[in-house]
Amino acid sequence: MHKIRLIIQREYITRVKKRSFLLTTFLVPLFFIGMYIGVIFLTKKSFDDTHAIVYVFDQEGTIAPGLVNTKNLTYTHSNRALQHQIDSLKGSENNTNILVIPSDFFKTRKVELLSSGKPNVVTQKEVESQLGELVRNHAYQKLGINTDSIKNIKSSISINAKEITTDGETRDSNTEIAMGIALALSILVYISLFLYGSQVMRGIIEEKSSRIIEVIISSVKPFQLMMGKIIGIGMVGLTQFVLWIFLSLILAGVASTFLVSKEDLMSQMTQKGIQNESLSQVTSSSSQMELYSTLQSINFSELIICFFVFFIGGYLIYSALFAAVGSAVDSETEASQFTMPITMPLLLTYALSFGVLINDPHGTISMWLSFIPFTSPIAMLVRVPFGVPVWQLVVSALLLIGGFVLTTWFASRIYRVGILMHGKKASYKELLKWFRYKN
Repeated sequence: MHKIRLIIQREYITRVKKRSFLLTTFLVPLFFIGMYIGVIFLTKKSFDDTHAIVYVFDQEGTIAPGLVNTKNLTYTHSNRALQHQIDSLKGSENNTNILVIPSDFFKTRKVELLSSGKPNVVTQKEVESQLGELVRNHAYQKLGINTDSIKNIKSSISINAKEITTDGETRDSNTEIAMGIALALSILVYISLFLYGSQVMRGIIEEKSSRIIEVIISSVKPFQLMMGKIIGIGMVGLTQFVLWIFLSLILAGVASTFLVSKEDLMSQMTQKGIQNESLSQVTSSSSQMELYSTLQSINFSELIICFFVFFIGGYLIYSALFAAVGSAVDSETEASQFTMPITMPLLLTYALSFGVLINDPHGTISMWLSFIPFTSPIAMLVRVPFGVPVWQLVVSALLLIGGFVLTTWFASRIYRVGILMHGKKASYKELLKWFRYKN
C-alpha cells in the first residue's frame, strides 16, 4: 500500500505542476463563459441586423394592403416592372427580396420570394406568417365570421407542471431545467472519461517506450503501478473538476450581471401598468421567487453525490481498460484498434442520452442501461435530475463497484505481461494468451 501511495503522489504532483494543467484549469471556464456570452451577443446582433426590404408585386390585388411592416421587415410597393426589379437585384448584397403574389393566391396559396442569394430564414417565416393570417381572415369573411372578435380569443395554454413528492406534497417540476442538467452531465462525463482514460494509456505508453518501466517494475509489482497511475490521474481529474465548478460559478455570476438588460425589463413592466416607484421592488421579489422555486425543485446534494460516485466508478473501469491497452502496444497508433471496442458502450449511451434517456428516463431501456457498469456512468447521471428511486441508485452503484473489481482483475492480468513486451504487435488472440498466463 505504501508503494501505491508513492506512485499516486508522484503522478498527482507531476501532472498538477505542469503548465498545461494550470492553463487548462483556468482557461477552460473562461472559454466556456466567453463562448456563452459571445453566442448570446452575436445571436442578438444577427437578429437586429436581419432587417429586410421586400418589394411586393400583388397580382391578386387585395394582399398588399394587409401586409404590415415589422422590426425585421419593410414592405415596399414598387412602381417598376417586375423584370426590371429582378434585374436590379442581380449581384446585390443587400437583404432585399421580391414577393410575387399570383392572381390565384387564395386558391393555390403559393407565392414566390426572390432574392439575390438565399433568402433569410427569419424573412421567410415572417412573410409566411403574415400571409397565413391573411388567408385565415379571408376564409373567415367568406363564412361570415367577424375577424375582429376572433382576434381577441387567446388559444395559448400555460401548463404549470407539478410533481408529487414522496411526502404527498407538490412542487414545480421544471422539466426543461432537468433536461439541460442531464445533457450537460452527459457531455461532461463522456468527455472526461475519454480524456482522463486516454491520459492513463498515454502515460503508460511513454514509460514503456522509454524503457523507464523496466526500472520501475524492479521495485513495485505491475498491479501496484497500474493502480497508482489510475488513482493518481483520477485525483488530478477531480481536482480539475472542483476548480472548474468553482471558477465557472464565479464567472457565470459576473457574466449574468452584464447580460441582464434592466432597461428592457422596465419598459415591458411599465407597459403593463406597474408604477415606476414600485418597479424595482416587484422585479426583485418576482425574480427571487422564481429563482427560489427553481432551485427548490433540484436536489443538488443528490446530484453532486451521484456525479462523483458514478464519475469515479466509470473512470476506474475505463482507466483500467485503457491501462491494459497501453501496456499491450508500443505507440498510440497501434492502440486505436483496441480503444474503439472499449469506448463503444460509452459512445452508445452518450448518443442515446439525447433521445431515449431524456424522453423516457424511467423506461425499461433507461433502467437497464443504468445497471450495466459500462453504461451506467452516463445513463444514471442523465436520469438523476428527473428523479430516480433510491434502490436503483444503490443497485447501480454496487454493480459499478463490482464491474470495477472485475475489470481491474482482467486488465491487471494483461498489464503484468504486456508492460514488458517490446517489438511484438499485439492482437486479440495474443491478449487472450497473456490473460491465461499463470505467472
